[in-house]
Amino acid sequence: MKRIAILVLVFGMALSGLAAADLVSVEEATSKHMVAQAMLTAHFIDAAIQAGFSTDEINWILRKIAAQSVITEFWISDENGTIEYTNNPGTGFAFPTDAMADTQAAPFAALFSGLTGVVVQDAQPRQLDASIYKYVAVGGVDRTRIVQVGVNAAELGYDY
Repeated sequence: MKRIAILVLVFGMALSGLAAADLVSVEEATSKHMVAQAMLTAHFIDAAIQAGFSTDEINWILRKIAAQSVITEFWISDENGTIEYTNNPGTGFAFPTDAMADTQAAPFAALFSGLTGVVVQDAQPRQLDASIYKYVAVGGVDRTRIVQVGVNAAELGYDY
């Protein structure tokens, strides 16, 4: 009986370790997928502009993708942080241009300087309305800009 209790205890500890390892790998995998989504979005924006798509046409495509995928939001800025393309037009959001500013969105300003090409942010309350989101962004392909994708934490199964 004692050996069974020890076996159950060891097996339980092993499973709890596997669960923690799986959680880390799921978080890493989610971040990597979101980086790929942001990179594809940057290339899409470049191609759409070159093809002569209007802002409304690009925003319509972004809305369609968001409606049919896990991506909740697209935020694509100009070189000053002003949003040019999004699936949420009319929000009035702009990225800060100072990476040291005291806002949730400030770290993405590092993309303007070119010191980094990718910013991955853990799920946290967003600046716009305190809803919990995970954001990832890359620099623009066509010019200096932030190309960000966001996923609502509920879509990721996070319990907040």
